[in-house]
Amino acid sequence: MELQGFLERTVDGLGYELVSLELSNRGRMLRVFIARPAAASPDGAAGGITVDDCARVSNQLARVLEVEDIDYDRLEVSSPGLDRPLKKEADFARFAGEQARLTLRVPVAGRRNFTGVMRAVAEGKLQLEIEGGMVNIELANIDKARLVPRIEF
Repeated sequence: MELQGFLERTVDGLGYELVSLELSNRGRMLRVFIARPAAASPDGAAGGITVDDCARVSNQLARVLEVEDIDYDRLEVSSPGLDRPLKKEADFARFAGEQARLTLRVPVAGRRNFTGVMRAVAEGKLQLEIEGGMVNIELANIDKARLVPRIEF
């Protein structure tokens, strides 16, 4: 059984989105990051995750993991934070117009690190507006991608 898919189905069934999963301590600790899907918010924007949301998902996952006989020592459920990781093509499309920081597996135009505004995603390619123009990046070449928090006072 694939743990990622199993957790994704469970979290989706509760009305949340599985953003990311981290295994540490030789797979003994599960760290699950959840978000509220944009469609779940009245304004279409992704809503924040509360402590009650985390507790609800944690309780359900603990029960399901026990029933499925998946052995672990510790389970943590939390929000992905303001600098949310971007993993799936749908994440890049959902946050088009936002600024992101990318690290690539293979350099593009002699660089592996980019920060810019995500403009469009199509056919497995991200169009990123950077200082000096536009760059097209294969999604498969992205090692890490995170939103750049926009904090206004």
